[in-house]
Amino acid sequence: MLLRNTIILAIASTSAAFAPQLSQPVRNDVALDMANGSKRKAALKTLGKVAGVAGSFALATTGAPGAAHAAKKVVEVVETVDNTKKLIAGGAAVIAAGAVGMKVMSGGGSKAQDFLEADPFWDQKTVPTNTYKNKTPFAGKVISTKRIVGPQATGETCHIIIDHKSEFPYWEGQSWGVIPPGTQENGRPHKVRLYSIASSRYGDDMTGQTGSLCVRRATYWCPELKADDPAKKGVCSNFLCDTKAGDEVLMTGPVGKVMLLPEEDPNTDYIMVATGTGIAPYRGFIRRLFNEDTPAARAYKGQAWLFLGVANSDALLYDDEFQEAKSRFPDNLRIDYALSREQTNSKGGKMYIQDKVEEYADEVFTKLENGAHIYFCGLKGMMPGIEDMLKGVAKSKNIDYDVWIKKLKKDKQWHVEVY
Repeated sequence: MLLRNTIILAIASTSAAFAPQLSQPVRNDVALDMANGSKRKAALKTLGKVAGVAGSFALATTGAPGAAHAAKKVVEVVETVDNTKKLIAGGAAVIAAGAVGMKVMSGGGSKAQDFLEADPFWDQKTVPTNTYKNKTPFAGKVISTKRIVGPQATGETCHIIIDHKSEFPYWEGQSWGVIPPGTQENGRPHKVRLYSIASSRYGDDMTGQTGSLCVRRATYWCPELKADDPAKKGVCSNFLCDTKAGDEVLMTGPVGKVMLLPEEDPNTDYIMVATGTGIAPYRGFIRRLFNEDTPAARAYKGQAWLFLGVANSDALLYDDEFQEAKSRFPDNLRIDYALSREQTNSKGGKMYIQDKVEEYADEVFTKLENGAHIYFCGLKGMMPGIEDMLKGVAKSKNIDYDVWIKKLKKDKQWHVEVY
């Protein structure tokens, strides 16, 4: 009862009572303190009505999906060391949503995410590239590092938010280079490792001052030691997953144009295929199209179709965010998961990403025929199965696959970033 009263009082109070004020960017990091989505459902049901009031209030007064999204983050379920669950009231998120509404009612307005756009917004001539190079890297500061998978996930994956002070602009689909501290065995600095950026150009706080990375900790299990061999662990991934707020990260880039969104035609369908942390660029796409008040979001009428392959439900990444966006745009956002340790394919084997895409082979092929763009990010092992599937569909339609795929690539509908 105390929590409910506190939330109602927070919403009922005037915006002047809160800090930061709406004239300053609201950095609601509470929304990024993410446990696995499945662990939060019970908590969201408990306080769903309260969050719904705040979200509806924000939408009714501002039309800003970001505010409603923040309000729905009223509760976080955190997996603690002893595997107990704690409910943490995200009062700051509700306050942020309520403050936005109060500001509008008093004559102000919320800030749209349109201050980092090209003119027109879909023009890619000004995409930033290689602003910072190996010899002159940018020194970013870590804001937070959070584990974002459940206890049964295979390995550890972290979401890392980095402050770049608006000095390191990038676009969705690009990558940052990271130079881990220390030196190689030969005494030279470590080489740059590339990571797909996991946020939109406006960052998770929508201020344009931050960017995020989605990093899986690379480890090597030694059968002789019957433990992880520290001598063979991934230098950069372990450095990033071990960072704490305030730590410095040397970065280069941004790099890459192959994964950019073609936004000139708002009816374009996007098919996004990922394994594991290959989800990173698609999170940026989805935030830009469905969570932010961007020109692209206001114009978009197509369908974004996400395929993600992971081992099990605990390994799903950003599921809570995606499902929330889908609840608001059920016709424009489609989600299919391949859970290799929980699902079986049509042949009775494990369900891998290529198997899940194959379930919709004809539909995927038809979308590509009609101008859809398809993206692949993650393990390169998924590519042969998907290409074989498309070859089979082409053959059934008496279409020369080699000619067809060549045209697809020529028309820049085929986007691949695998490793």
